[in-house]
Amino acid sequence: MLIQQKHGLFPRITGKGDNARRLADLLIRMRSEVSASSSSDGAGTSGFGLTPSASLESLVIIDREVDFPTALLTQLTYEGLIDEIFGVTSNQTEVDSSIVGAAPQPSASSSSATAPPPTSSLKRKIPLDAGTDTLYATLRDSNFAVVGPLLNKVARRLQNTYDSRNTQKTTAELRAFVQALPGFQAEQASLKVHTNLAEEIIKHTRTEIFTRVLEVQQNIAAGADPATQHDNIDELISRGVPLSTVLRLLCIESTMSGGIRPRELENFKRAILHAYGHQHLLTLACLEKMGLLLPRAGTGFAGVGPRGTGTNYSNVRRNLYLIRDEVNEAEPDDIAYVFSGYAPLSVRLTQLILQKSYISSLSNNNDRAVQATSNQTQGWRPFDDILKHVRGATFDETQTGEEKAVKAKAMLNGSGGEKTVVVFFLGGITRAEIAALRFVSKQLKEEGRGRKIIIATTGLVKGDGIMAAATEELSFAA
Repeated sequence: MLIQQKHGLFPRITGKGDNARRLADLLIRMRSEVSASSSSDGAGTSGFGLTPSASLESLVIIDREVDFPTALLTQLTYEGLIDEIFGVTSNQTEVDSSIVGAAPQPSASSSSATAPPPTSSLKRKIPLDAGTDTLYATLRDSNFAVVGPLLNKVARRLQNTYDSRNTQKTTAELRAFVQALPGFQAEQASLKVHTNLAEEIIKHTRTEIFTRVLEVQQNIAAGADPATQHDNIDELISRGVPLSTVLRLLCIESTMSGGIRPRELENFKRAILHAYGHQHLLTLACLEKMGLLLPRAGTGFAGVGPRGTGTNYSNVRRNLYLIRDEVNEAEPDDIAYVFSGYAPLSVRLTQLILQKSYISSLSNNNDRAVQATSNQTQGWRPFDDILKHVRGATFDETQTGEEKAVKAKAMLNGSGGEKTVVVFFLGGITRAEIAALRFVSKQLKEEGRGRKIIIATTGLVKGDGIMAAATEELSFAA
């Protein structure tokens, strides 16, 4: 509401999900209360303060419950894998100094007289700030498969720059080189850190366990019969992989396939209790309570989840083109690159509002393509029929103000300029989804749409974090 009071009302509020619907209703009710309060005290602030904004185009609210599987999949962007392997908190990650080297010391005089502990026991905090680290800004949203070539390219450029000092003959050229030296050294230090991080990540991504887990995830996401993956999951349990890894795979199958066959689910539960301990009976109960691990109800999706029906991924996978067989990870043309072939449903829903013509171009439905390119199509149209298969309420609300106030504000502020779309993820967003939304924003800019996206959320999430929430609830219950 503070954004609306400062910049004006969101002219349009669209979203998907039951909790998103409640949030939209709350915003509209708060707006009515503020207007009523302003009118009763005679302040007269409702005229300009609560009129549609000239800079904000819309608010898009996506409920996390609409698309849980994306949050459970292994993130494959550089920033996402750093979060998966090392963890990211407050835009920094903590890594063993034996991997990235010790942190640079300010000066010799400020060092303590006491000898420092062994380097192998130290942890170094690495800031992940795209504003000050230009190399990280380039790498963070890239699929990890292309991070190595990007680092090699930067290394060659820096080496050529350094070698060029021998060809500089004039004093002016040498002065320019010396002035650029601090930035050059900072970039070299950044390159060293990210090269070491990438090498450590490669050690994880090339293990047999990581490859097997990723294979199971991608097969389930692509719509393969989940039963064909059960032998792999059984083997992972037998090999003692972390419990969170097994639970993520089972929850992905449950949420994407409308549950797991009751007999197979009981077998998995029994295997988990034998391998990891019977205390995790409560963990499994917590996951069921969260709607993430459920027995299949019949042959359809009715009854999936304790608070309503689940998303029918069989339908939306086909109609929203969530699986892209050919993905150019080096020069991506679709958001599916963040998961090497799987487009996050949550971001696809945002594209239905912001990139209608692009989504329509993926199909052969000429009628829908014509409707999507029409200037009259706002909100979710013409994709209403597809949204019926996605969990939760669908809404599209417009907010208007008093006619005189709207005209006066338009005269003062003008109607041109770049518009801002706020995309709000209620329930958390993954770093891979952020990368996908940045890609959408870049596409809109290249298309000259005059729009920019601001991403807002209640928190950053990842698969292990969701599994840890169930374990924490277990500890609390104990």
